[in-house]
Amino acid sequence: MSATTIIAIVLVIGAVGYLAGAARARMVVGGETAKLHSRPGYYGSFILIWATLPALLLLVAWSSFAPVLIDNQVRDTIPESVRAEQSATQQDLSINIVEAIAEGLRLLDERELQQATAGFVLLRPLLAEKGVALAGNGEDWMIASAQQLNALRHTNIIWKSIAVIGLSIVGFTAGLLQIRAQLRARNRVEGVIHAGLVLASTVAILTTVGIVLSMISETGRFFSSVPPQEFFFGTVWDPRFANAEDPDAAGQFGLIPLLAGTLYIAFVAMLVAVPIGLFAAIYMAEYASSRFRSIAKPLLEVLAGIPTIVYGFFALVTVGPFLRDLSGQIAGIATGEVSSFISATSVLTAGLVMGIMLVPFVSSLSDDIISAVPRSMRDGSLGLGATRSETVKRVILPAALPGVVGALLMTASRAIGETMIVVMAAGVAARLSINPFEPMTTVTVKIVSQLTGDLEFTSPQTLVAFALGLTLFFITLALNVYALYIVRKYREQYE
Repeated sequence: MSATTIIAIVLVIGAVGYLAGAARARMVVGGETAKLHSRPGYYGSFILIWATLPALLLLVAWSSFAPVLIDNQVRDTIPESVRAEQSATQQDLSINIVEAIAEGLRLLDERELQQATAGFVLLRPLLAEKGVALAGNGEDWMIASAQQLNALRHTNIIWKSIAVIGLSIVGFTAGLLQIRAQLRARNRVEGVIHAGLVLASTVAILTTVGIVLSMISETGRFFSSVPPQEFFFGTVWDPRFANAEDPDAAGQFGLIPLLAGTLYIAFVAMLVAVPIGLFAAIYMAEYASSRFRSIAKPLLEVLAGIPTIVYGFFALVTVGPFLRDLSGQIAGIATGEVSSFISATSVLTAGLVMGIMLVPFVSSLSDDIISAVPRSMRDGSLGLGATRSETVKRVILPAALPGVVGALLMTASRAIGETMIVVMAAGVAARLSINPFEPMTTVTVKIVSQLTGDLEFTSPQTLVAFALGLTLFFITLALNVYALYIVRKYREQYE
């Protein structure tokens, strides 16, 4: 019985328990539900929780620990002579082969199974016919181990099904026996829901803490090899993959060129996204008819659903060559010599395309903020003789400004974390330059490149990715915290 089937049976028992609990609550008061402490639905939910929650928790725990116990028992079947000759990695490979054989044995009929138990030489072609390829040359003892593995898994499934379904039935019965008129069913159900909400928020918080701690630990290992001042204040990025084994050529890991490229490209992107997105939001909220808004707003937000790799292709194939050719024509008109002064991969290219990508973020957030300004403020301004444009400039935008500023800061953090557009539109050259027509790169691009090399995970050339990631994390965190501060400090409270 699969886990899906077990879950379905438990849910059916829970559904029956819900109906039985509500009916039982009505029965104990003779149909006079006013005598009940809670509504009948809460009594049904009480039984539903008793019938499903403990059983599902047991299923999760069983499914987590049982494979580990089975794996240990299968490892015990490895002959002592083989165990003495093999390393831990070789034993893991042997267990993988045993698991593949066990999977293949379940596909064989009785006659083929008898042939397979005769020896590994006959087993391999049989499994190949069934589409099961083995990772390496096996041995005869693996067949017996695979058969024991299948037996253990079969026994595990049987006992797991009995235990989980049995616990569900026990919970159903125990909950049903507790139902009486004064049972505080609502309090208990809401307590379980409250505990679930706390657990969900705890998981989210612990996940964030785990990510930060993992980055901090690896960053500490990096700073044990490279001084922090050289990383944070260095102006040269040259990790030297080719000479990573040479202690005298450890490379230079200056953050400044990457940070400058990150902020420069994000700045150009915001120069594009903010005017377009903000003006679009003002038009949608204040000038557009409801019919036009219902059509234009979804079309505008389609941009937010386009994968960033598509924007990267657009930059690489269209925007970059267009800017390069355009600059060549401008240079030809001005100097008579056709020479492009804008590179196809440049800060300008990446900033333009990233700005287009950010337009729906700015527009959607700003539109919601502007629309939240009370209608009475608009009507009051118009009633005093102000034009619509004056109302927007002097009443609506000042009232919505804190929220708009917060939205722009959050959009900036989104721009700082972009990767694919920069890879394809701005290049991977780590350099310091104020010329937007030249290639630059960002922190996120180098994080990817440092983690996709062939170096060992313990080398500074790889560990620097965690230092870069931690730096980027604190930059975006600071932007988001400052955005929340701006919104809360200057937000107007309207009735």
